[in-house]
Amino acid sequence: MNLYSLVFSPTGGTQKASDALCAGLDLPVHKVDLCDSRSDYSSLVFSKEDICVFSVPSFGGRVPVPAAQRIACMHGNGALAVLLVVYGNRAFDDTFAEMMDLAEAAGFRCVAGAAAIAEHSIAHCYATGRPDEKDIAELKTFGRQIMQKLQTGSLAAVPKFPGHRPYRAFGGVGMIPMPDASCMACGTCTSLCPTGAISTQNPAEVDNNLCISCMRCVAVCPIHSRRAEPEKVAATEQKLSKLCSDRKANELFL
Repeated sequence: MNLYSLVFSPTGGTQKASDALCAGLDLPVHKVDLCDSRSDYSSLVFSKEDICVFSVPSFGGRVPVPAAQRIACMHGNGALAVLLVVYGNRAFDDTFAEMMDLAEAAGFRCVAGAAAIAEHSIAHCYATGRPDEKDIAELKTFGRQIMQKLQTGSLAAVPKFPGHRPYRAFGGVGMIPMPDASCMACGTCTSLCPTGAISTQNPAEVDNNLCISCMRCVAVCPIHSRRAEPEKVAATEQKLSKLCSDRKANELFL
Protein backbone atom coordinates (compact mmCIF):
# COMPACT_ATOMS: atom_id res chain seq x y z
CA MET A 1 0.00 0.00 0.00
CA ASN A 2 1.11 3.55 -0.78
CA LEU A 3 -0.15 6.33 1.49
CA TYR A 4 -0.77 9.81 0.11
CA SER A 5 -1.70 12.81 2.23
CA LEU A 6 -3.43 15.47 0.13
CA VAL A 7 -3.98 18.53 2.27
CA PHE A 8 -5.54 21.96 1.82
CA SER A 9 -4.36 23.79 4.93
CA PRO A 10 -4.07 27.57 4.57
CA THR A 11 -3.24 28.27 8.22
CA GLY A 12 -1.75 24.97 9.39
CA GLY A 13 -4.48 23.46 11.57
CA THR A 14 -5.70 21.01 8.94
CA GLN A 15 -2.12 19.93 8.22
CA LYS A 16 -1.52 19.22 11.90
CA ALA A 17 -4.67 17.12 12.14
CA SER A 18 -3.82 15.26 8.94
CA ASP A 19 -0.30 14.48 10.14
CA ALA A 20 -1.73 12.94 13.31
CA LEU A 21 -4.26 10.80 11.45
CA CYS A 22 -1.64 9.62 8.97
CA ALA A 23 0.75 8.78 11.82
CA GLY A 24 -1.84 6.29 13.05
CA LEU A 25 -1.95 4.64 9.63
CA ASP A 26 1.75 3.85 10.15
CA LEU A 27 2.95 3.94 6.54
CA PRO A 28 5.47 6.16 4.76
CA VAL A 29 3.58 9.27 3.61
CA HIS A 30 3.76 11.00 0.24
CA LYS A 31 2.53 14.57 0.79
CA VAL A 32 0.63 16.69 -1.73
CA ASP A 33 0.01 20.36 -0.93
CA LEU A 34 -3.40 21.31 -2.31
CA CYS A 35 -2.68 24.97 -1.51
CA ASP A 36 -0.12 25.19 -4.32
CA SER A 37 -1.84 27.14 -7.09
CA ARG A 38 0.95 26.33 -9.55
CA SER A 39 0.74 22.52 -9.46
CA ASP A 40 -0.86 20.43 -12.18
CA TYR A 41 -3.21 18.21 -10.18
CA SER A 42 -4.49 16.45 -13.30
CA SER A 43 -1.10 14.71 -13.41
CA LEU A 44 -1.90 12.85 -10.17
CA VAL A 45 -2.80 9.29 -11.14
CA PHE A 46 -3.44 6.69 -8.44
CA SER A 47 -4.17 2.97 -8.34
CA LYS A 48 -6.43 0.69 -6.30
CA GLU A 49 -3.45 -0.19 -4.07
CA ASP A 50 -3.16 3.42 -2.88
CA ILE A 51 -4.63 5.06 0.23
CA CYS A 52 -5.37 8.75 -0.21
CA VAL A 53 -6.13 10.87 2.85
CA PHE A 54 -7.92 14.01 1.69
CA SER A 55 -7.84 16.72 4.36
CA VAL A 56 -9.69 20.02 4.01
CA PRO A 57 -11.05 22.70 6.32
CA SER A 58 -14.77 23.36 6.26
CA PHE A 59 -15.44 26.85 4.89
CA GLY A 60 -19.00 27.83 5.67
CA GLY A 61 -19.96 24.17 5.73
CA ARG A 62 -18.46 23.46 2.31
CA VAL A 63 -15.23 22.26 0.71
CA PRO A 64 -13.05 25.28 -0.18
CA VAL A 65 -13.47 25.96 -3.91
CA PRO A 66 -9.77 25.61 -4.85
CA ALA A 67 -9.54 22.28 -3.04
CA ALA A 68 -12.70 21.03 -4.76
CA GLN A 69 -11.38 22.02 -8.17
CA ARG A 70 -8.03 20.32 -7.57
CA ILE A 71 -9.52 17.08 -6.29
CA ALA A 72 -11.94 16.97 -9.22
CA CYS A 73 -9.18 16.76 -11.82
CA MET A 74 -7.29 13.85 -10.21
CA HIS A 75 -7.47 10.23 -11.40
CA GLY A 76 -8.41 7.88 -8.56
CA ASN A 77 -8.67 4.61 -10.50
CA GLY A 78 -10.22 2.88 -7.50
CA ALA A 79 -7.79 4.17 -4.87
CA LEU A 80 -9.08 4.15 -1.29
CA ALA A 81 -10.07 7.56 0.06
CA VAL A 82 -10.08 8.62 3.70
CA LEU A 83 -11.83 11.95 4.22
CA LEU A 84 -10.69 14.30 6.99
CA VAL A 85 -12.76 17.43 7.55
CA VAL A 86 -11.38 20.02 9.95
CA TYR A 87 -13.49 22.85 11.34
CA GLY A 88 -13.18 25.73 13.77
CA ASN A 89 -15.52 24.42 16.47
CA ARG A 90 -18.79 25.54 14.82
CA ALA A 91 -19.99 22.76 12.46
CA PHE A 92 -18.95 20.99 9.26
CA ASP A 93 -22.48 21.00 7.75
CA ASP A 94 -22.30 19.53 4.21
CA THR A 95 -18.53 19.30 3.82
CA PHE A 96 -18.45 15.50 4.07
CA ALA A 97 -21.23 15.05 1.53
CA GLU A 98 -19.46 17.31 -0.94
CA MET A 99 -16.08 15.67 -0.29
CA MET A 100 -17.50 12.21 -0.87
CA ASP A 101 -19.14 13.26 -4.13
CA LEU A 102 -15.93 14.89 -5.35
CA ALA A 103 -13.80 11.88 -4.48
CA GLU A 104 -16.15 9.35 -6.04
CA ALA A 105 -16.53 11.42 -9.20
CA ALA A 106 -12.73 11.42 -9.51
CA GLY A 107 -12.60 7.63 -9.23
CA PHE A 108 -11.82 7.11 -5.53
CA ARG A 109 -13.57 4.71 -3.13
CA CYS A 110 -14.48 6.38 0.17
CA VAL A 111 -13.82 3.91 2.98
CA ALA A 112 -13.48 6.03 6.13
CA GLY A 113 -13.40 9.55 7.47
CA ALA A 114 -12.92 11.75 10.49
CA ALA A 115 -13.93 15.18 11.69
CA ALA A 116 -11.39 17.14 13.71
CA ILE A 117 -11.28 20.50 15.42
CA ALA A 118 -8.67 23.19 14.80
CA GLU A 119 -8.33 26.75 15.99
CA HIS A 120 -10.71 29.00 14.09
CA SER A 121 -8.76 30.71 11.30
CA ILE A 122 -10.48 34.08 11.82
CA ALA A 123 -11.89 34.04 15.37
CA HIS A 124 -8.84 32.67 17.17
CA CYS A 125 -10.57 32.76 20.53
CA TYR A 126 -12.43 29.60 19.53
CA ALA A 127 -10.71 26.19 19.72
CA THR A 128 -7.49 28.00 20.60
CA GLY A 129 -4.47 25.74 20.29
CA ARG A 130 -6.37 22.84 18.77
CA PRO A 131 -5.62 20.26 17.67
CA ASP A 132 -4.00 19.92 21.09
CA GLU A 133 -2.21 16.93 22.62
CA LYS A 134 -5.50 15.20 23.41
CA ASP A 135 -6.70 15.70 19.85
CA ILE A 136 -3.43 14.45 18.37
CA ALA A 137 -3.57 11.26 20.43
CA GLU A 138 -7.20 10.67 19.45
CA LEU A 139 -6.53 11.25 15.76
CA LYS A 140 -3.65 8.78 15.85
CA THR A 141 -6.06 6.26 17.37
CA PHE A 142 -8.53 7.01 14.57
CA GLY A 143 -5.77 6.29 12.08
CA ARG A 144 -5.06 2.92 13.68
CA GLN A 145 -8.77 2.04 13.62
CA ILE A 146 -9.00 2.98 9.95
CA MET A 147 -5.97 0.84 9.13
CA GLN A 148 -7.54 -2.07 10.99
CA LYS A 149 -10.60 -1.76 8.76
CA LEU A 150 -8.44 -1.70 5.64
CA GLN A 151 -6.38 -4.70 6.72
CA THR A 152 -9.44 -6.82 7.50
CA GLY A 153 -10.84 -6.10 4.05
CA SER A 154 -14.10 -4.67 5.39
CA LEU A 155 -14.45 -2.24 2.51
CA ALA A 156 -18.00 -3.05 1.44
CA ALA A 157 -19.42 -1.00 4.30
CA VAL A 158 -19.50 2.62 3.12
CA PRO A 159 -19.38 5.15 5.97
CA LYS A 160 -22.55 7.12 6.59
CA PHE A 161 -21.10 10.58 6.21
CA PRO A 162 -23.35 13.39 7.47
CA GLY A 163 -24.53 16.17 5.19
CA HIS A 164 -27.24 17.19 2.77
CA ARG A 165 -27.69 17.29 -0.98
CA PRO A 166 -28.10 19.82 -2.41
CA TYR A 167 -25.35 21.37 -0.32
CA ARG A 168 -25.91 24.51 1.69
CA ALA A 169 -25.26 27.76 -0.17
CA PHE A 170 -21.96 29.46 0.57
CA GLY A 171 -21.94 33.20 0.12
CA GLY A 172 -18.33 33.78 1.16
CA VAL A 173 -16.88 35.48 4.22
CA GLY A 174 -16.08 38.81 2.62
CA MET A 175 -13.10 39.41 4.88
CA ILE A 176 -10.03 40.31 2.84
CA PRO A 177 -6.80 40.79 4.82
CA MET A 178 -4.65 43.77 3.87
CA PRO A 179 -1.09 44.80 4.77
CA ASP A 180 -0.26 47.75 6.98
CA ALA A 181 2.54 50.27 6.50
CA SER A 182 5.17 47.84 7.81
CA CYS A 183 4.79 45.57 4.76
CA MET A 184 8.15 45.05 3.01
CA ALA A 185 6.63 43.59 -0.17
CA CYS A 186 8.74 40.45 0.36
CA GLY A 187 6.39 38.40 -1.80
CA THR A 188 5.71 35.63 0.71
CA CYS A 189 1.95 36.12 0.74
CA THR A 190 1.87 36.47 -3.03
CA SER A 191 3.74 33.23 -3.67
CA LEU A 192 1.79 31.19 -1.10
CA CYS A 193 -1.75 32.43 -1.78
CA PRO A 194 -3.80 29.32 -2.75
CA THR A 195 -5.74 31.22 -5.40
CA GLY A 196 -3.19 33.72 -6.71
CA ALA A 197 -5.40 36.56 -5.51
CA ILE A 198 -2.57 38.86 -4.37
CA SER A 199 -0.81 41.00 -6.95
CA THR A 200 2.84 40.12 -7.61
CA GLN A 201 3.54 43.82 -8.19
CA ASN A 202 1.76 45.24 -5.16
CA PRO A 203 0.68 43.05 -2.20
CA ALA A 204 -1.92 45.66 -1.25
CA GLU A 205 -3.83 44.81 -4.43
CA VAL A 206 -6.13 41.80 -4.04
CA ASP A 207 -8.53 40.31 -6.55
CA ASN A 208 -11.79 40.18 -4.58
CA ASN A 209 -13.16 37.56 -6.96
CA LEU A 210 -10.30 35.17 -6.18
CA CYS A 211 -9.78 35.74 -2.45
CA ILE A 212 -11.52 33.07 -0.34
CA SER A 213 -10.72 34.64 3.05
CA CYS A 214 -8.61 31.60 3.99
CA MET A 215 -6.21 33.76 6.06
CA ARG A 216 -3.11 32.07 4.64
CA CYS A 217 -1.54 35.44 3.89
CA VAL A 218 -2.01 36.43 7.54
CA ALA A 219 -0.51 33.16 8.76
CA VAL A 220 2.59 33.24 6.55
CA CYS A 221 3.52 36.93 6.78
CA PRO A 222 7.00 36.93 8.38
CA ILE A 223 6.49 40.30 10.11
CA HIS A 224 2.75 40.02 10.86
CA SER A 225 1.87 43.07 8.81
CA ARG A 226 -1.13 41.50 7.12
CA ARG A 227 -4.43 41.16 8.97
CA ALA A 228 -8.18 41.23 8.62
CA GLU A 229 -10.12 44.29 9.75
CA PRO A 230 -10.37 44.17 13.59
CA GLU A 231 -14.00 45.34 13.50
CA LYS A 232 -15.00 42.48 11.21
CA VAL A 233 -13.08 39.97 13.29
CA ALA A 234 -14.83 41.20 16.44
CA ALA A 235 -18.21 40.94 14.71
CA THR A 236 -17.40 37.36 13.67
CA GLU A 237 -16.41 36.45 17.22
CA GLN A 238 -19.67 37.86 18.54
CA LYS A 239 -21.73 36.06 15.88
CA LEU A 240 -20.12 32.71 16.68
CA SER A 241 -20.13 33.02 20.47
CA LYS A 242 -23.15 30.77 21.11
CA LEU A 243 -22.10 28.16 18.54
CA CYS A 244 -18.37 27.88 19.22
CA SER A 245 -17.87 28.32 22.96
CA ASP A 246 -18.13 24.66 23.99
CA ARG A 247 -15.42 22.11 23.19
CA LYS A 248 -16.57 20.02 20.21
CA ALA A 249 -15.46 16.39 19.93
CA ASN A 250 -13.55 14.75 17.11
CA GLU A 251 -15.52 12.06 15.26
CA LEU A 252 -14.66 8.88 13.37
CA PHE A 253 -16.69 7.45 10.48
CA LEU A 254 -16.09 3.82 9.50
